[in-house]
Amino acid sequence: MTVVTPEQHGLKAHSDGGWDASEKGFVPVQTRSARPRSFEHTDFAPVNGLEAEWKLTPVKLIKPLLDDALDGAPYTIDTDAPEGISVEWVARDDARIASAGAPEERASANAWTNFKQALAITISGEEHSTVRISRSELGNTARAGHIVITARAHSNGTVIVESSGSALLSENVEVVVEEGATLNFVSVQDWADDAIHLASHFVQVGRSATLKHTVVSLGGKVVRVNPSVHLSGEGADGELYGLYFADAGQHLEQRVYLHHEAAQTRGRVNYKGALQGGGARTVWVGDVLIGPNAAGTDSYEQNRNLVLTEGTRADSIPNLEIETGDIQGAGHASATGRFDDEQLFYLQARGISEAEARRLVVIGFLSEIVQKVGDEQLEARLHTAIEAELEGTIS
Repeated sequence: MTVVTPEQHGLKAHSDGGWDASEKGFVPVQTRSARPRSFEHTDFAPVNGLEAEWKLTPVKLIKPLLDDALDGAPYTIDTDAPEGISVEWVARDDARIASAGAPEERASANAWTNFKQALAITISGEEHSTVRISRSELGNTARAGHIVITARAHSNGTVIVESSGSALLSENVEVVVEEGATLNFVSVQDWADDAIHLASHFVQVGRSATLKHTVVSLGGKVVRVNPSVHLSGEGADGELYGLYFADAGQHLEQRVYLHHEAAQTRGRVNYKGALQGGGARTVWVGDVLIGPNAAGTDSYEQNRNLVLTEGTRADSIPNLEIETGDIQGAGHASATGRFDDEQLFYLQARGISEAEARRLVVIGFLSEIVQKVGDEQLEARLHTAIEAELEGTIS
């Protein structure tokens, strides 16, 4: 199945960013909303690393996930689904598949082409409940994964997917939040040092529904998470949070897209990251589109990065596109910097050592996102993980 349209001429011959026709020839697609989409891997041109979508990504390291055949069989998970939430493996032809979106790039399409079964998580209870999915035995085989999360109308639940161990994984995650439902979805990437993980999240938020979407990336050699959230129902509310901590040699990348499609929608995007060690690299690209039918929209996105040592690099690119003048407000912000000298001075003036003062500043900086997770057990583990990242580094 493909949703590439005939007027998107040149898709196979050019970059997987897509091309638009004009009187003067072909020009690259400039906005996220205009990208061509397809479920077929062969509908996207080979990636050379020069494309706008891939130029900040270490393409050589992810090559097997772009082009090779992938193992799409189910893998081992640990879970204990409570009443009101079901967890099951389903076939590709299940009605829930392809209900939230379609791939916009080659790696996502390759995963879609190769997966054999999807992990389906369905929330139906109106009383809040939490399901935890953990996976740690994927190994070094190149894999395709697919997860589909459905929050039924007026349901209320939290879904936490935690990943660890070695992996070479490309996956698609579909999320549908139906009318009046409330969903808190948390994705934790705490992979081993050799892991490579590419993930595309497709999300539809219905009328008067509420989504909280949090991405935590701490471990892995290359982790690239691409959430695409559509506030498609009137009164939909979407809060998108991110926390990442890159060590030496790590590449952690987030490409966030928030599309206000319907009227009276509210969106908040807040990603924070820290970097330490030679070669630590983070990429954050935030795209917000307020569509022509999104009257009354209230939207804001921001990204903050804290640089702890020399030899790191943080790319932060916020984009905002507004197609209607009838909005409550919209804005974006981005900042990357070192420690706040005034904060350090304040703490040291009260007898706290410089090393401890620096530790407290970092923890305070990242704790804002940790506190948004909405699960005490996971929040405690994340605080411990951040402490572990900092141990022996700030001195």
